[in-house]
Amino acid sequence: MKTAIVKNHKNIIEEFEKPPLANRKGAIVQVFGCGLCGSDIVKLRTGKAKDGTVLGHEIVGKIVELNSDTDFRIGDEIVSSHHIPCFSCEYCKNEHYSMCEHFKSTNIFPGGFSEYIYLSEEHLKNVAYKVPENMSYEEISFYEPLGCIVRAVKRADLKENSTVLVIGLGSIGYLSGQAFNAIYNCKTFGCDLLEERINLANEVGIESFNSLDFEISEKYIKDKTNGMGVDAVFMTSGSDKAIDLALKTVRNGGKIVVFASTPNNMGYCNNEIYYRELTVFGSYSPAPIDLKTSYELLKSGKVKVKGISTVYDLNDIQKAFDDTISNKIFKAYIKIKE
Repeated sequence: MKTAIVKNHKNIIEEFEKPPLANRKGAIVQVFGCGLCGSDIVKLRTGKAKDGTVLGHEIVGKIVELNSDTDFRIGDEIVSSHHIPCFSCEYCKNEHYSMCEHFKSTNIFPGGFSEYIYLSEEHLKNVAYKVPENMSYEEISFYEPLGCIVRAVKRADLKENSTVLVIGLGSIGYLSGQAFNAIYNCKTFGCDLLEERINLANEVGIESFNSLDFEISEKYIKDKTNGMGVDAVFMTSGSDKAIDLALKTVRNGGKIVVFASTPNNMGYCNNEIYYRELTVFGSYSPAPIDLKTSYELLKSGKVKVKGISTVYDLNDIQKAFDDTISNKIFKAYIKIKE
């Protein structure tokens, strides 16, 4: 089978044997396509993805071999996430599922950027769903990234009609703004430096503006919130400077949800957190219940993703990485099956 493997910080196409099902429980899935996640880019650029790694986890495909006690059948078109918590360790008992060692150790094999993968019985039972009839493969491939966002949005624990500022309007910011609206009926603002992203967010009800000038941005938010600032800031930007903007625009007693790493690993000022009674917390990956919500939001159309992906052939996967890094596109979807 054709597979994209990491070599010298690049994706190289090579031929590998299709993973066998043998006597294992689970399924062999023919991959139709796989979304390109920002974490794939980080792993490739930083060297966390060692040579021989197959990246990709936002998969859509068809079951071609099956040994399962679930209701799935050969021929079913499915979407799946890649990690499953154990539900019994101390992390899981405290609902920190992405810290669970079992969660971290489970994955699809060899990776989503290949023609076939092995999906375990645990995946089928906990995080796999049939592709909705009303959705394209590119659209439903947002199932896993939206699940990550749903978990973060739920953990923000906001009241109905709260105000939220999403800093960074890439695909994650675009999804998160819609998720806040759908789950809490928020008044959601968004900001970015790229006008095409700002315009796209405005089209789905995220009142968005250019954040090049922090003073103007702060005034804009304060004017919109009776001088208070927003109840919560959702940080999808990987810029260290965005931390300052978050602190300028969140109200006293408000919340900052950290959903991105920054180049210099900068932090939030201790005294700001202390004197203003701010809550700053991170959220990383979803639990199965969050993925179920994600699936329902996409299927119902409450979160819209139609037409925002640029489709690349597997042979052009490195171009998809390069175009994403240089902001030439909004979101890449790697088409694997013709």
